[in-house]
Amino acid sequence: MAEGRFTNQVVIVTGAGSGIGAATARRFAAEGATVVAVGRTEEKLHRTAASAEGIVEVAVGDVSDREAITAVIEGAAARHGRVDVLVNNAGIAAIGTVEQLDPADWREVMAVDVDGIYFCSRAALPHLRAVGGCIINVGSASGFGGDWGAAVYNTAKGAVVNLTNAMAVDHGAEGVRVNAVHPSLTDTEMAAMNIDREPVLNAFKERIPMRRYAQPSEVAAVIAFLASDDASFVNGAHIRVDGGVGATSGQPRFIF
Repeated sequence: MAEGRFTNQVVIVTGAGSGIGAATARRFAAEGATVVAVGRTEEKLHRTAASAEGIVEVAVGDVSDREAITAVIEGAAARHGRVDVLVNNAGIAAIGTVEQLDPADWREVMAVDVDGIYFCSRAALPHLRAVGGCIINVGSASGFGGDWGAAVYNTAKGAVVNLTNAMAVDHGAEGVRVNAVHPSLTDTEMAAMNIDREPVLNAFKERIPMRRYAQPSEVAAVIAFLASDDASFVNGAHIRVDGGVGATSGQPRFIF
């Protein structure tokens, strides 16, 4: 691991209490950044901070609450005088078809997964513009096609794909790069909550060419690359961290 790539930089990571967000906070802290770990549950954020090697500050905030999350981001900028990287990782899921989903569940997923990116990015952009910073959105392989029983998650993550494109076009000339990573099944708390049946988990392993799940640290490594100077001309990119799922045609195996 390269050391010090983000020394003197301030990185805001949403959904940092567990999973990909926690791994991302730890990765940036290990590489010298001052990390502001944002989430709704203070206890989880403190666990992330305690497990990090480096500086991780805890900031409780709900990305779907525009005023609250704006205050969190403005507070971080005021304390440190800058914001260099925003990682829009916060996300939730709900299972069901459009008939089965309760409207409140639909609205909650869209509020966190889509509105949250809008609110956080809107608040962070003036600060990112001042330093030539960047935004990394965490989408999903589910943003590129439909899954059975995941109507709202597919919709939300599909929106993240084109929102990333629009932001990259709008803000590239301002010196702010906007990219996205798109994991498939990752060993996280959210995956465990929404996929709890062994046959489904085994089917995922069968479908993923690498025959395993991603680890949160593997997604965090790609996020760190996109935030680094090594990606200085990468803008509007979508990197699938999916073990090869996106490389398949979707048809079953022809040979065994």
